[in-house]
Amino acid sequence: MRAVLEVFGWLLLLQGVAGLLNTLFGWWPWAHDLIVVNHLPFLEGYEVFAAIVIGVLGFVLRAVAESAKRAEAGQ
Repeated sequence: MRAVLEVFGWLLLLQGVAGLLNTLFGWWPWAHDLIVVNHLPFLEGYEVFAAIVIGVLGFVLRAVAESAKRAEAGQ
């Protein structure tokens, strides 16, 4: 379970950072179709906020995975 949390955490963190940078600066026009925020029509106009939420969610999942790793080591 910890490995799944780590992988999803990294993916969400990557999506959040990439979505934020691409929305603010438009550095990666080739990556527009790879970013999840750009595929959700109800988030149109709120891409920056959605990317921040996705990135924070990724950070939280990474923290939970780290907490699970420490709990396993303590037992």
